[in-house]
Amino acid sequence: MAGSSGHQIKNICVFCGSSPRKEKEFLESANHLDRVLTERKIHLVYGGGNLGLIGSVSTAAFLGGSQVLGIIPKALAKVDIIGKTVGKEIQVSTMSKRMDKMFDHADAFIALPGGLGTLEEIFHISSWAQLNIHHKPIGLLNVNGFYDHLLSFLDHVVEQNFLTSSAQQIIIFATTTEQLINQLQAFIPIIDSSVSRIDWSNKESRKKLILDLSLSL
Repeated sequence: MAGSSGHQIKNICVFCGSSPRKEKEFLESANHLDRVLTERKIHLVYGGGNLGLIGSVSTAAFLGGSQVLGIIPKALAKVDIIGKTVGKEIQVSTMSKRMDKMFDHADAFIALPGGLGTLEEIFHISSWAQLNIHHKPIGLLNVNGFYDHLLSFLDHVVEQNFLTSSAQQIIIFATTTEQLINQLQAFIPIIDSSVSRIDWSNKESRKKLILDLSLSL
């Protein structure tokens, strides 16, 4: 949990695309992210594989001396559609268990450009923060304006009263890696009073409520 002196980050979970398509600006940002993590002695947690932007981040982090942990569902590992995991690998049974395991091993989360999987992951972890399940910082690296439309959409959601302004601030946006990491480390959560009374100390109760919420959607 963040305090007055900021948030200590030893392990960052990175979400981003595994598509083999690599735009120059995105690839440069992925490589720069690795250098910053290495310089600050921050280790990497990710969803396994070695393709696309996430492959570039994980490979460069591993070669740079950072500890790298890839967490991958067994079904994906068997068909080898996202490549071989870099560093240490943990295999789990489902996608939801992968998210649980990445959450358990990470102190903060960053999303680079990506597709549906990346968006699902970042909103999944953000919705947990909104429910007061955790206070870990969450950031989007807005490379070359990639997330500009998402920023505008979140403004629209607030305007339509489907999201509070305090909940919107759960996700931190920055255009450079250094700025984003600095903001994540300085993060102090704003806790919505409407959810502050929820007690998540029992892990099994937390998982049951999350499942109930998912089934009700």
